[in-house]
Amino acid sequence: MAHRIAVIAGDGIGPEVTAEAVKALKATRADLEFEEALVGGAAYDATGHPLPKETLELCKSADAVLLGAVGGPKWDKVEPVALRPEVGALLPLRSELNLFANVRPAKTLRPLLSASPLKGERGLVDLVVVRELTGGIYFGKPRERRDNGEVAIDTCVYSKPEVRRIAERAFEIARHRRREIVSVDKANVLETSRLWREVVDEIAAQQPDISVSHMLVDNCAMQLVRNPQQFDVILTENMFGDILSDEASMITGSLGLLPSASLSTPKNGKVFGLYEPVHGSAPDIAGQGKANPLAAILSAAMMLEYSFGDREGADRIEKAVEAALDDGLRTADVFEKGCRLVSTSEMGDAIAKKIIS
Repeated sequence: MAHRIAVIAGDGIGPEVTAEAVKALKATRADLEFEEALVGGAAYDATGHPLPKETLELCKSADAVLLGAVGGPKWDKVEPVALRPEVGALLPLRSELNLFANVRPAKTLRPLLSASPLKGERGLVDLVVVRELTGGIYFGKPRERRDNGEVAIDTCVYSKPEVRRIAERAFEIARHRRREIVSVDKANVLETSRLWREVVDEIAAQQPDISVSHMLVDNCAMQLVRNPQQFDVILTENMFGDILSDEASMITGSLGLLPSASLSTPKNGKVFGLYEPVHGSAPDIAGQGKANPLAAILSAAMMLEYSFGDREGADRIEKAVEAALDDGLRTADVFEKGCRLVSTSEMGDAIAKKIIS
């Protein structure tokens, strides 16, 4: 039976890069069905809400979700805040779909080594950030203004079960890599971080085949620049993971290169997930064919592997991406002398042809 994929392209460059991801998936000739729906600012303009009920129901009934990007300056001042795309679409999707584990690989594509801000071999990284996605300060309550707007309050809350389930996912991932986890927190200041470290240590004691160490978040931010090759799996909470994964992605050369998966609890051997590029909607280049589709295409590869167990199909997509880059094809964000500048769709076409061949 075909796997059903909910395609919610969103705003800005979202529809452009998502179209190329779908093109790559179709090129694998996997048994897939696609159904599109509105999300983000586009949904707000059409329906008055960034996450229409119909879109949420489609996502819940699908086997996986492919997301482009949401938001942009056009909707930054929408009131109430809960109707802004990032707040009213992304956060509810994560909570309603129980997408507690955000997996963000940061791997340098060797043909793009020169695009890394780090010189030479230092720019060759291969790490994964495993970020808790449905807890912490982004979801804690109260979240409010007091004293006539003079005081703002956000609350960071974590429970042991929340920490345990994301840590267990990180251990699973590490077991298929170099078996090394750096758990990142701020345990010298925050009570939630001390709880986090306590739970991670409990799990580490039960799984001695995985090497586990702890690092404060400010030190981790520094170490990612000083020596990113020391990291294999970085396990961390919601806000820290949001920041560190963007930092790690830039080491590879561009936000337009890196995919992500937001995963739920496995059921009957299957993992439901939402797959999206780590970049934003980039409205300044929307509609110009300048967007890099590689992150969206590689997110589609992650979908095949994580949700559908199709490692062979994922591998075909990944090899096709590298082959297109080896041929010298570049979008504007990673263009360099001696290469051929191509549009979003031209890059997608080239990758699809290599998948088929």
